[in-house]
Amino acid sequence: MNPHTTSSGSRRRSAALKLVELRKQFGDIVAIDGVSLDVMAGEFVTLLGASGSGKSTTLMAVAGFIDATSGEVLINGEDQSRQPPHKRDIGLVFQHYALFPHLSVEKNVAFPLEMRRLPKAQIGERVRRALDLVRLGSLGARKPSELSGGQQQRVALARALVYEPSILLLDEPLGALDKSLREEMQWEIRRIQQALAITTVAVTHDQHEAITMSDRIAIMRNGRIEQIGTPADIYERPRTRYIAEFMGSSNFLRGKVEAGPDGGRLRVAPHTAVPLAPRAGALADGSMDLVIRPERVRCVPGPREGDGLAGAIAGVTYVGEAWQIDVKLDSGEMLTASHANHGELALAPGDRVAIDLGTHPWWAVPLES
Repeated sequence: MNPHTTSSGSRRRSAALKLVELRKQFGDIVAIDGVSLDVMAGEFVTLLGASGSGKSTTLMAVAGFIDATSGEVLINGEDQSRQPPHKRDIGLVFQHYALFPHLSVEKNVAFPLEMRRLPKAQIGERVRRALDLVRLGSLGARKPSELSGGQQQRVALARALVYEPSILLLDEPLGALDKSLREEMQWEIRRIQQALAITTVAVTHDQHEAITMSDRIAIMRNGRIEQIGTPADIYERPRTRYIAEFMGSSNFLRGKVEAGPDGGRLRVAPHTAVPLAPRAGALADGSMDLVIRPERVRCVPGPREGDGLAGAIAGVTYVGEAWQIDVKLDSGEMLTASHANHGELALAPGDRVAIDLGTHPWWAVPLES
């Protein structure tokens, strides 16, 4: 399975999980506001958003730990909205693992099967397969306290998968890990999910985690899905300025739309108009904000007369893999560029530079109040 399956490709499969106008209200607070979502069989979808966006509440409503005020949760076509969690055919991994400290790894993983009263021989075989899948086959006799954080996370994952659920839910699964282990586990979870082709819904506030692991990302804000698409869709073609800001560092230059058959242009300075990427629907006359990712900006020393965007370097920051360059444009606006680190940087604060935006099409978003 391609880790970044297209939306159209996803729709050709059946929906393993379907949310229909899901709503949850706590008194006067609307936590989920009419969320509808199809998650295709074998797909990995991440609910991404800031704290209070409704993503965790949505996941808990899918799991059955929260009763939705209205709407439906369908798993494999059957409405599960009134079913208790243990009857919803889901596996759930929490941020803090929820392992039993007094039980061995094997007994922790076996617990869901014992609750389902499976034969002892079948339990043993399934536990062995699950631990081998997460690469812990030799650690079954240990207690959770004898494992690293990453190993405990794998045990929790094995326990969620051991009874072969239709849906896997991940609630901030890597939030308790340090950066290096977190990145390792991103690839490990993705490897396991693809090997099993299990339909997975994850919740996170970490943009890099969502981009790395997901087939599609649903950005949530104020209890609603503001945009859903592949990681490339969300990053390269954000629907709103909020999404552009949330999905990584962005510069914004306001300009006037000059409509045209090929997507039109946006004039951001008297002598600078950049081509806009084609989009569905005609562009309306008026102003838009150009979305400029720092890695797509080049600072060219010694601007010439007539260069549309020019200014002086206000600061240079070394960030390891790149140099961050802050430029104060002659218009007074600040713009940040990111130059890949190929050694020493031949630019310093105070240097005059022109801003090279290249000739490729750019993306613009509507103005926000």
